Amino acid sequence: MGVNSITLVGRAGRDPEVRYFESGSMVANLTLAVNRRSANDEPDWFNLEVWGKQAQVAADYVRKGSLVGIIGSFKLDRWTDRASGEERTKPVIRVDRLELLGSKRDAEAGGGNYGNAGGFGGGEPSEEEVPF
Repeated sequence: MGVNSITLVGRAGRDPEVRYFESGSMVANLTLAVNRRSANDEPDWFNLEVWGKQAQVAADYVRKGSLVGIIGSFKLDRWTDRASGEERTKPVIRVDRLELLGSKRDAEAGGGNYGNAGGFGGGEPSEEEVPF
């Protein structure tokens, strides 16, 4: 038996890139910066892949700098580079649950956060917690 579960809280590194498919499904891709405990450390960056209704929420409400919490699983995307023919890989977190965190004041200030979702904490980050 194995467990592949990841829980992260951080800030969106960019606005989501959204793609729509003929089947009607959609995917949103974005990055998430997660700070380490020490203010001197650089944040860890994660590539996120969000599908379905959660992707629509990301497209509508998540903007660069938005505070979000996610629960998902790790996967390794593999493909062959067309130019070089080399095998490539990219680590990705497939998001099962997306929570918008932060306060209404953040949203009104243009931070892109709507409401305070339970389960991940919330509140306002200090200047040290903002990775950019």
